[in-house]
Amino acid sequence: MNEVVETLRKIEDKYKLFQQQQFTFIRALERSREEAHDLIRPVSSIVQVQCYKDHHCYNSTDRRVLNMFVSICSELRCLCRRMEAVHAGDSVTKGLLEKCKVLLNDSNDLTALRATYPHRVVNLLSLEEARHRYGGVVSLLPIVIDSMREWVTHSKRKLLCVVSPSCAVCKKETPASQTEPAVQTSDSNENTVQLQEKDFQKFLAANQPPPKKAPWRPPGKHPY
Repeated sequence: MNEVVETLRKIEDKYKLFQQQQFTFIRALERSREEAHDLIRPVSSIVQVQCYKDHHCYNSTDRRVLNMFVSICSELRCLCRRMEAVHAGDSVTKGLLEKCKVLLNDSNDLTALRATYPHRVVNLLSLEEARHRYGGVVSLLPIVIDSMREWVTHSKRKLLCVVSPSCAVCKKETPASQTEPAVQTSDSNENTVQLQEKDFQKFLAANQPPPKKAPWRPPGKHPY
C-alpha cells in the first residue's frame, strides 16, 4: 500500500507540472491537428494524441508536452494494475478502479468528459475549445487522479478496520442491526426479572399465615 501511495504522489507531481503547461499542450494539439488536416473532429482519445505526437508533430516543444500527457496516462494505467494486485477491495474500490481503467483505455471516447470544481482546467479554455475540441482531453487526468485518491482513502480505512476492529471508523460503519440483538436481550432479561418478582410476591401473599388476634379483655380500664 505504501508503494502505491508513493507512486501516486509522484504521478501527481508530474501532473502538476503538466497542468502548468496546459496552454502549451493546447497549442501543440492545435498545430498537430492543422498538420494532420484534422480540424473538424474534437480530440477525443489518448490514441489520437499519440497519433499526433508520432506522425504530425515536428516541433520539439510540442512533442515533449504531448509525450508528457501520454506518459502520465501510461503510468496511471500501470498503477491501476498494481492497485488490483495490492488490495482485492470491495465494491467501492473495485468500482473506482473499473472507472479508471475505462477512462484510461486508449480508444475510450473522452468527448463528454468534464472536470468540475475545484478543477479549473476546462475554465482555462475558450468556450469553443471547451465545447468542441479539448474539454474532454484536459479533464481526463484530474478525474482519474481524484478517483485514485479516493481508492487510497477507502482502502486505508478498510485496512485500519481489519487491524483495529474497535476503531471509531469501524464503529460508525457497524450496521445498527448488529447492536439490536444485545438491546433486545437486555430488555428480555429485565422483563424476566420483573415477572419473577411478581410471582414471588404472589407466593408470599398466598402462603403468609393469618395475623394473630389480640386476647379478649373485658371492658374497662386495664393496666398496661
